[in-house]
Amino acid sequence: MKRILLFLATNIAVLVVLSVVMRLLGIDSILAEQGTQLDFQALLIFSAVIGFAGSFISLAISKWSAKRMTGARVIENPANATESWLVNTVQRQAQIAGIGMPEVAVYDSPEVNAFATGARKNNALVAVSSGLLNRLGRDEVEAVLAHEVSHVANGDMVTLTLIQGVVNTFVIFLSRIIGFFVDRLIFRTERGYGPGFFIASLVAQIVLGILASAIVMWFSRQREFRADAGAARLAGRESMISALEGLKRVHQPSQLPESMQAFGISAGRASGIKRLFMSHPPLDERIAALRNA
Repeated sequence: MKRILLFLATNIAVLVVLSVVMRLLGIDSILAEQGTQLDFQALLIFSAVIGFAGSFISLAISKWSAKRMTGARVIENPANATESWLVNTVQRQAQIAGIGMPEVAVYDSPEVNAFATGARKNNALVAVSSGLLNRLGRDEVEAVLAHEVSHVANGDMVTLTLIQGVVNTFVIFLSRIIGFFVDRLIFRTERGYGPGFFIASLVAQIVLGILASAIVMWFSRQREFRADAGAARLAGRESMISALEGLKRVHQPSQLPESMQAFGISAGRASGIKRLFMSHPPLDERIAALRNA
């Protein structure tokens, strides 16, 4: 539950900070026409600017921030046979997938995990944990690498950013409309914006932000199935199934930073309403999907 709350808090915080900045700059004033009417076209443009800004900034610095947050070390000159195998495997898979060679990195962590990130298909980063290398067999690690390369080839980082931007836009758009009508109908403000607008829009933004996150997480779960299918093509279906079964054997809560867990190979377990905010489907469902493909 803590992971979910932190994820939601991060996304909502970005929206709130950008909203405050835009308001301080006076741009928020374009939403009122002569102080009495709500300009829906201007509001939509305003919402889109804020909604997409945070998502694209995060995407642009995704590789840099991933390295900083995990301490990932990019393999420039392989120091041993394992590092050489990692680089050669990713290179071969990238060629088959039709993308540029990603940077390959290793980060020190006992958890069994890996992730891919980057703003462009031809300039991505694929990183694996030391725990993954130590606790899974080579065929299983190859399948995990194929899963991450498939994420890159599918353009999942960009697509997830666009979806996040769209839902952020509508969260801001609808929260401002709610704030406007609460301010006019309940607080009886006749011109400009009263306290009702700011209070109601902030509360609505938080509530709608939580609901919107469920939409983003649904898409994240669907892309995991697609990446699994891509890994099955690159490394073999049985190898990918074996990798997922290996993740089940050594399952532990993900230690990836909150903003990166959607890009890992596996995340935590959840049930009930928590399932709506899972970035990854349960491993059993992923295995079943591969067996039935």
